[in-house]
Amino acid sequence: MKTKTQLFLELWLEARTRFTNQLATISETDLKKKLHPSQNSVGFLIRHIGEVELLFAKNVFGANDVKISAKTVIEKKDSGEWTNIQELQDFVVFSFEKLQSIIEKQTDADWETTITTKEFGTKTKAEAFGRIVSHTAYHAGQMAIINKYGTN
Repeated sequence: MKTKTQLFLELWLEARTRFTNQLATISETDLKKKLHPSQNSVGFLIRHIGEVELLFAKNVFGANDVKISAKTVIEKKDSGEWTNIQELQDFVVFSFEKLQSIIEKQTDADWETTITTKEFGTKTKAEAFGRIVSHTAYHAGQMAIINKYGTN
């Protein structure tokens, strides 16, 4: 029988393919695409997903070694700086590895403990985990639409 951690990890990995499958085909030109009147580009969304994964590793799961200044969260708008495909891919590999590493350390009991954040209040770690799963899938959907219909 699998542990809760193994099951949650499988769920996250499968849901995250909505994002990672796109990364294999996104070009540097695609990073600048926007769907007007939206101000957020594909590059901004990639960076945002990585930053939020790092925030989750740190603030929800207690990865004290994570240092993150989440510019996309702080500024809430695209500054136009997220245009280097290799840097963005490296960043989301890093964010993935950090979040995966701390998730793997959770015990079954940990998933039932409560945490409080200013973004979504008091939740169990399991409930909070639903946020990162849906967050990534939500923005991956936006990326797909922007990449298909957006312009530079």
